Amino acid sequence: MRTLFISDLHLHSGRPDLTRALLHFLATTAKECDQLYILGDLFEAWIGDDFIPDDLQPVVTELSTLSQSGCKLFFQHGNRDFLIGSSFAELTGVQILGDSEVVQLASGPALLMHGDQLCTDDHAYQALRQQLRNPQWQQAVLTKSVEERLEMARQLRMASETQTAGKSTEIMDVNQQAVLAAMAGSNCNLLIHGHTHRPAVHLLEGGKRRIVLGDWDKSGWYLEASEQGEQLIQFDL
Repeated sequence: MRTLFISDLHLHSGRPDLTRALLHFLATTAKECDQLYILGDLFEAWIGDDFIPDDLQPVVTELSTLSQSGCKLFFQHGNRDFLIGSSFAELTGVQILGDSEVVQLASGPALLMHGDQLCTDDHAYQALRQQLRNPQWQQAVLTKSVEERLEMARQLRMASETQTAGKSTEIMDVNQQAVLAAMAGSNCNLLIHGHTHRPAVHLLEGGKRRIVLGDWDKSGWYLEASEQGEQLIQFDL
């Protein structure tokens, strides 16, 4: 069983190179795997399944092709694409996961998260996250026009960039106690997440491990899990 994990591609029209890189990855590396997990922020913004930008349509098509080939696809919401829903799942063949999911790998059970919920020191972000993940708020947003939602997404990105610039790197990273609590609560010795854009394998107390997926920017990242263990891999775009 060969399982791959990716996150934080942040695909958008301003970075066609990232879209091309993903399409190549799906048609080559991912084609040889049994399962592909996308742990959030596949897109820089997603305003609803009823609006798929023309330049991102090939991603939907290629995911569907991969799914139909027999590879099982799984998607976990990030802080940028939390409005991905059942229509996207039907179009692509992905199974949408909850915010925290335990999966069985060859090395044992692993806890999967996007990772933003672990950044508990960033109180302002956690308050915003609670609003953005509220089903009633999301439903109200989806009733707005495409133009209104595009403007909302633009304003959220601008606000995020402004706030991020004024925060320390420590505040925006995961809280160690939150990590240990999540792992203890799931009875897992392995946690896999993205969000922080700080790819690394962290060895924790008691033989536990935290593997952080890398974002796609100047290079790409994926985690490969097999009978030989887990390997975090960086590659040129």
